[in-house]
Parts: sequence; structure tokens; C-alpha cells
Amino acid sequence: MEKIAETIQWEASTGMQILRALDVVVSLVTIVITLPVMAVIALIVKIDSPGPAIFRQTRIGMDRRNGNSSTANAEQPFQNRRSDDQGGKPFTFFKFRTMYIDAKERFPELYEYEYTPQEIKKLQFKIPDDPRLTPFGARLRKTTLDELPNLINVIKGDMNLVGPRPDIPEMVKYYEEWQKKKFTVKPGVTGLAQVNGRNLLTFQETLRRDIEYVENRGFWLDVKILLKTIKATLFRIGAF
Repeated sequence: MEKIAETIQWEASTGMQILRALDVVVSLVTIVITLPVMAVIALIVKIDSPGPAIFRQTRIGMDRRNGNSSTANAEQPFQNRRSDDQGGKPFTFFKFRTMYIDAKERFPELYEYEYTPQEIKKLQFKIPDDPRLTPFGARLRKTTLDELPNLINVIKGDMNLVGPRPDIPEMVKYYEEWQKKKFTVKPGVTGLAQVNGRNLLTFQETLRRDIEYVENRGFWLDVKILLKTIKATLFRIGAF
């Protein structure tokens, strides 16, 4: 039985290494191919409004503590963890800037992230016609090309090509215990929620899709999601 367990563990480890290598290769190739496009986007972002072309933000990634699982022991959660638990490891997330650099000062109410239990049940995190978006940023978001710098995060090892989208720290406090299973895998550039409604989904619907991915993840599911991502991007499904 021990040999069988060791074999299964080795195969799982080897499979993850192969997927990681594919993620890096695909990301590098995509960056090289789209470099002229990214250069044009960066220039237009700079011309469109003051501020940097690349937006940096803290997001929450995979939990590498307690056996890589924030829910490894449901009876004794958060052992050996920070008093202010964030679910997973924070990292710097990259994308093209689509909002005004002073958006937080202009629209402070959109950065409060305070919701009642009733509000969190039906919350849609992204809003259509977001007033924080620059003229070019609004158009760029609909193309999903603003996410191209996410590939830097993949190469750095913060993200995979496929996985749950990484959340901001302010929203983790609204996760129920079972939803923190999301942090047992690396976040992704695209995921099950992104090909099944994306911004049309509520916060809770998105988390359900994330957990569904975690519980069923595998090579062929990743391939299926990547193929669906192409369709969702071309038809701009749920992109705003």
C-alpha cells in the first residue's frame, strides 16, 4: 500500500511539474507574440490619462501553510497562522491600468468593501459603466487585453494559466470556511467562473465555480477551460 501511495504521489508531483512547465512556456511565447500589442496598449494608456501603464495590486494567492490547505483541519482552522488571516499568500498582481490613478479619492465609497450578510449573498463585484474607468480603460476591459500582464505572474510562479481568479484581501473576510478551499491551489489567469459568466456572476456564484474547479481540477479540465476562454474572449461574454 505504501508503494502504491508513493507512486500516486510521484505521478501527481510529475503531472504538476509538467503543467507548470507548460504554463511557463505558453506564457513566454504569448508575451513574445503579443509584445507589439502590449507596447501599443501601454502607450495608449499613458496618453489616455496620467499615471503608469501597469497597475499593481495586492491579491491573495495559494496558501502554502499547513499542507497547502487553509482548510486542512476543519476542527482546528488557522493553526500556526497570522492573527489577521488572509486565506493565502499575498502577492503583487500585474495588469494594464484601466482606471484613473486617483479613482480612490474620487469614489471612496467604491473602496469601502463593507457589506451586510444580505448584501454579500447577491453582490456583483464588478459593475457596468464603472465611473472609475478611463475612456480607453473601459474599451480595453471589454477586450480582456488588460489582463496580458498577468502572464508575468505566471512566470514568477504566483499564478497558473488556469485556476480561481485571485481576490483582493478586503474580500477574504466574507469567505465562509468551506470557500477557503479556493486557496489550496494557485490562482489563474482564467478559470471556471471566467468561462461561465465572468462578471455576470455574483460573488457567491463565482466562489462556487472556484470550489468546483478545485474539487475537479486536472489536465483535461484545464484544456477545456483554456479553449472556452478563447470563445469567451472573442465574444466578450461577461466582460465589462
